[in-house]
Amino acid sequence: MIRSMTSFARCEAQGEWGALQLELRSVNHRYLELTPRLPEELRVLEPKVRERLQQDLGRGKVDCNVRYQPPTSQAGDLTINEALVKKLAHATREIDALLYNPSPINSMEVMQWPGVLQAPTLDEQQLHNALLGLLNEAILQMDQDRQREGDKLRSLILQRCDSADEVVAAVRQRLPEVIAGVRNRLRERLNELKAEVDENRLEQELVIAAQKLDVDEEMDRLATHLNEVRKQLESDKPVGRRLDFLMQELNREANTLGSKSADTETTKASVELKVLIEQMREQVQNIE
Repeated sequence: MIRSMTSFARCEAQGEWGALQLELRSVNHRYLELTPRLPEELRVLEPKVRERLQQDLGRGKVDCNVRYQPPTSQAGDLTINEALVKKLAHATREIDALLYNPSPINSMEVMQWPGVLQAPTLDEQQLHNALLGLLNEAILQMDQDRQREGDKLRSLILQRCDSADEVVAAVRQRLPEVIAGVRNRLRERLNELKAEVDENRLEQELVIAAQKLDVDEEMDRLATHLNEVRKQLESDKPVGRRLDFLMQELNREANTLGSKSADTETTKASVELKVLIEQMREQVQNIE
């Protein structure tokens, strides 16, 4: 299954532990580069986040942004540290006994003392499980998006492969005509010079010319590379690098075809092939 490297996913979740929002954003990159950004409360999970992303992704520049909002404590959620309040009350009475004119202390002042009011303890494990679950959900969402884009890329590349096959077939079919044209032009020049023709020498020259113009090997390699591209497009593994290499090989053969060209039609075929290969290369750059 071909997958695109460019994708985006966003998931949110809420619970007693608070609210989480997670975003995954992936763009083209030669290798796999992960950049997780987690709030301080969840920083301990960064190794697990990296490990989970590496399980699903082959390459690409991936940003993982997590936002966390702790639960808002309500008045009813607070508990009073009675032991601490008793100690404070006892301490204030002792202090009042030492003062000439002590001022009374009220309950609001006592509540401001650190530790008197306590918020409920947050279940960290529950929060960690929520984040990892949200990450799995985002990866699934992003993977579906990458596969949809990958199907489009696969279709575009296969269309170019078919067009390139047609060009290769046309060059093969025209090759005997090209060689015959070279033979005729050589005879016409000799006739214009009114030179005596040594048929044996002429045949030798024609054989040499035919060898220089012979592009059967280039056509065979082009066909082989195009078939290999189709094969890679059916693979379940990341094939972006392999496809990129095949694009380089295809372009090399197309250039050789152009350098051996002996007529305008073959030159046009070489140019057309290079255009198709460049179009495929642009699509391959986005394949994992």
